[in-house]
Amino acid sequence: MTTVDVMLPHYGRLDLVQATIRSVLAQDDPNWRLTILDDTGESADDALADWCAGLDDKRVQYRLNPRNLGINRNFQQCVDLVEHDLAVLVGNDDLMLPGYIGTVRRAHAAHPEAAIIQPGVEVVDADGAPARSLVDLGKRWVYAPRVTEATVFAGQELAVSLLRGNWLYFPSICWRSEPLRRTGFREGVDVVQDLALVLDLVLDGESLLVEPTTCFQYRRHDASVSSAHAADGRRFTEERRFFLETADRMTARGWPRAARAARRHLSSRINALTRLPAAARHGGLGGVRALARHAFGA
Repeated sequence: MTTVDVMLPHYGRLDLVQATIRSVLAQDDPNWRLTILDDTGESADDALADWCAGLDDKRVQYRLNPRNLGINRNFQQCVDLVEHDLAVLVGNDDLMLPGYIGTVRRAHAAHPEAAIIQPGVEVVDADGAPARSLVDLGKRWVYAPRVTEATVFAGQELAVSLLRGNWLYFPSICWRSEPLRRTGFREGVDVVQDLALVLDLVLDGESLLVEPTTCFQYRRHDASVSSAHAADGRRFTEERRFFLETADRMTARGWPRAARAARRHLSSRINALTRLPAAARHGGLGGVRALARHAFGA
């Protein structure tokens, strides 16, 4: 019986993470185990720990990091603690629809070779209402492959597609645990750690399965880490370095089209342009310069 390890790296609002946990508890398929890794460290109170204990469900485990590890290392800790065949690193403000676990387990049974399963996702706002941002419209209608049934992608074609525009929703992805543990997250990469991990797996010969069944709600809101880092330019400083390094790796692999897509990183440049007004209002001159350098740089 395939069990899904649901790993929940937490640092944020109590009400949102409680909603995430409730969505796991409400799954139609009971073959899951949930581990909450609280990274609030020394500043943590007992509210989340007490609430989790009150659930009285042996499938739920709460762990408090004695000190703050930061995004990248807490996510890596999630990977290190995975025990079962499949794993999900769910966001602490996202929601699984009741059929999520059943959907990814059936997808894995049908395509056991796929290291990455991307199910269908609905994007919602901070209040849980359907949301339609420019980023998500681009993901759906420009970059994501159009499929009506479960479809496997791999190799340079997959790399080119993701480097043109990252159409994945990382917190919704179900991973085959063995390649996930073998590869892990690159240390020192925060904002693009998701794309870095996927491309590392693709370069290692692994494949990705798109399962179009909608079974996950991704929350898009201004309080997210990526949104905060975008306002002052940190996101795009990291992205620029990542794409140039990736172009060199794709060239070394003999994937010239993927290397060109990485050097152009057109969707990332467009994203930086759309955030220039907000950076001017909130991020200061440094943020504006960083975004402009990313958008127009060679």
